[in-house]
Amino acid sequence: MARQFRAMAGPARRSNRRMAVQPSAQSSHVMRMFGRFQLIQLMGKSSRSMAWQAVDPRTGDALVLAMPRSQAADAAAMQRWQQQARRASRLDHPALAQVLEVGQVGPWPYIAYEQGQASSLAKRLGGKGISATELVPWAIHWLQGLAFAHDAGCVHHDLQAWTLLAGDAAGARLIGLGAAFEPDESHDAADPQARRNAAANDVVGFGLVMHHALAGQPALDQPDVGLALQRLPPLGREIVRLPWTGVQSIPEPLRAIINRATDRQERQRYRNARTLVRALEGWWRADGEQGGGPLALLLDRLRSVGTLPASPGAGLRAARLASMDRERTVELAEVVLQDIALSFELLRLVNSAPGRGGAFQDNGAVLTIRRSLAMLGMDGVRRAAQILRPWPGAMNPAQADALQALMARVRLAGRIAQLLRPAGYDAEVVYLLAMLQNLGRMVVQYHFADEAQQIRRLMLPAPPDKAGEPETPGLGEDSAAFAVLGVDIESLGVAVGRHWGLDDAVLAMIRRPAMAKPVHNAESDNDMLRLAAGCANEVVDASTAGAPRQASAMQRVAQRYGRPLGLNLRDIDQALQDAQLQPQASAVESGVPA
Repeated sequence: MARQFRAMAGPARRSNRRMAVQPSAQSSHVMRMFGRFQLIQLMGKSSRSMAWQAVDPRTGDALVLAMPRSQAADAAAMQRWQQQARRASRLDHPALAQVLEVGQVGPWPYIAYEQGQASSLAKRLGGKGISATELVPWAIHWLQGLAFAHDAGCVHHDLQAWTLLAGDAAGARLIGLGAAFEPDESHDAADPQARRNAAANDVVGFGLVMHHALAGQPALDQPDVGLALQRLPPLGREIVRLPWTGVQSIPEPLRAIINRATDRQERQRYRNARTLVRALEGWWRADGEQGGGPLALLLDRLRSVGTLPASPGAGLRAARLASMDRERTVELAEVVLQDIALSFELLRLVNSAPGRGGAFQDNGAVLTIRRSLAMLGMDGVRRAAQILRPWPGAMNPAQADALQALMARVRLAGRIAQLLRPAGYDAEVVYLLAMLQNLGRMVVQYHFADEAQQIRRLMLPAPPDKAGEPETPGLGEDSAAFAVLGVDIESLGVAVGRHWGLDDAVLAMIRRPAMAKPVHNAESDNDMLRLAAGCANEVVDASTAGAPRQASAMQRVAQRYGRPLGLNLRDIDQALQDAQLQPQASAVESGVPA
């Protein structure tokens, strides 16, 4: 081995010669040198790069040497390597290991890093993997550094478990940035698409490392991430999914995140490191040890821009309210219900007010606009209207159109719920419940518009790979939301409701019946109202499923809710038609609000 490393310092015999890294038993006692550096231990190697723990005898400092496995193909390749390595060495980020030196020993270039007391992720893995709560904070930090490097035009090209350091005071750090020779397709640094593709490969490679860490074994039984990448589409046809059983318990949201990172369909994967880190941060803040619940994702935004902006036409409604001081509460409630944001703001004010009185059965929650008006008075209504940001709030025109379309669907669901509700139940309550079951969706569309678009894209079916094959179904809403936000949308809505002061009974009612479970007969009035609202929302979803699937989707709704609500398919179809044809009917008296 000593002869091998001394030979590396001299002229290369062949330009494509691979660096030998495995010491033999006979030479293990011999001091291994690389230039002036004493090599202590091999940290890891791949087909493209390697890293050694080393000591600089001049200073006695422990450091890490990262270098390519192969010699440069020609002088131009070596020049490109030097340029990328020096560009990477100038990056300053807490998650990027500090570069001490970029140099060359004969034909072998290297990057020297400060080691500190950290150990690599590969050394920590063993055969048991790492728990999610230990891994994810490190992963977030590593990804933040990787995203910073990508923004600066630097790509790693060979992310491996041994390039990720963690465990000392410096925190999680990334090494090896620019240590591997660039693949042929990335040689043109001026080609933005080539850089984006290389950065996207970094993200998929990071997903494979996370897969290994959580599953306790490498994906496809291939520890070299670069070789595993070649077996995934578009180069290969392998599928990588986290196992359902293993040594580590993997939370379902985190499973969806990692599976999306390595998805066989390129369009489903994370487009860059920042989208992946946002998903991991969302899960960590929602469910990890440092989390504050799903509301932690929204609190800052709720304080700055409110829950939702006032609906279009708020000025005219405000003027009308100003002239209605002596009108009946029914007429006032009807005007308020035309604005979803104003309705929600009144519910927030009345349910968070100290010493509030209950109006919804006996549980203490206020869930009618009529009761809210009686408690807050016209001054409270005006105060609520002033709190709201005018339309479109913080949205651009395209985002505003998407939210307005969603609000129209929500109002339609409310009208259908009133028409489907069993006799004797308050029309306004079931209308508001149907809207509240969409609170998370509206909040995500307003506060996380880009993420909402990603979620919709993940839910779309993928075209078949070959003609004649069936299309691949898209993800369900929960799985898509986990993959983008790290938390399901409904939990965000429930968290906002809890923030308003709604009690547990109401919070349970604003969760839709689970699609994966059968709908059972209602055991209480609360259950009955929840089912009526849930049925209405599923009717709206089925009506927008597209012509080929709409009829079967409506039939499934009738099968799920027929017995609990005493409905059949004709009742549901009629309610949908009536709700679509009568959008201007009275909110409280006829039970069909605008």
